[in-house]
Parts: sequence; C-alpha cells; structure tokens
Amino acid sequence: EMQVVESGGGQVQAGGSLRLSCAASGFTFDDYNIGWYRQAPGKEREGVSCIAMSDGTTYYDDSVKGRFAISSDSRKRTVYLQMNSLKPEDTAVYYCAADVLCSGITVAQAMNLGVWGQGTQVTVSS
Repeated sequence: EMQVVESGGGQVQAGGSLRLSCAASGFTFDDYNIGWYRQAPGKEREGVSCIAMSDGTTYYDDSVKGRFAISSDSRKRTVYLQMNSLKPEDTAVYYCAADVLCSGITVAQAMNLGVWGQGTQVTVSS
C-alpha cells in the first residue's frame, strides 16, 4: 500500500525556519513525483512545491519562491521541504502527496489521483 507520512511541523516566529519531512513507503520511491500542499483555515488547499523524481526538477508556487526548498533523499525514501523566512501567512496544515503532476502543482489532479498524508500543522506567529 502506497503511503506518505508528514512530520516536522510546529510553531515558529516570523522569520524563522522549519523543515518538513515526507516519508514514503509501499512504492518505488523514484517512480512517483511528490508534492507539498497546504491549507489554511477557511481557505482552499493550494500547491506549494513539487519534485519530479524522473529528473529532479523542482517547482514552487510564487508565494514561496526563494524561501522554500524541496529536496529528496532516495536512501531514506523521504522528501523534505525546507521553509525559511516564514511569514504568518504561511500558517496552514501542510500535506505531502505522491503520484502527482508537478507542472502547475495542481491540487485537483493531486486530490483525484495522489496518495495523501494526514498533514502537519505549521503555525507562524508575528
């Protein structure tokens, strides 16, 4: 069974950093793209970042470009999201999903076909 599990969320002050982890199991790690998405209270889920395992190409939403970095470690079967210069508007539940299309980091496709984790809360205080 394909499974992804997020960890690393927490509470941090504005300007701080967090690193989220997405541990994958039940599938060949390098065969499936993995994306990060987030959902703030009262808002729709949105795509944040994605990594294409075929060639390592990374994708970012404009709101996080230059602040967040996605990476993968095949030996650990884990995808990371390094989040720097965090802002209060980054507060959300962060999800990772496997078997997604990276182009556009489209939530709809990911919701239909992706394998999702339970999410991890990130809270940024001002």
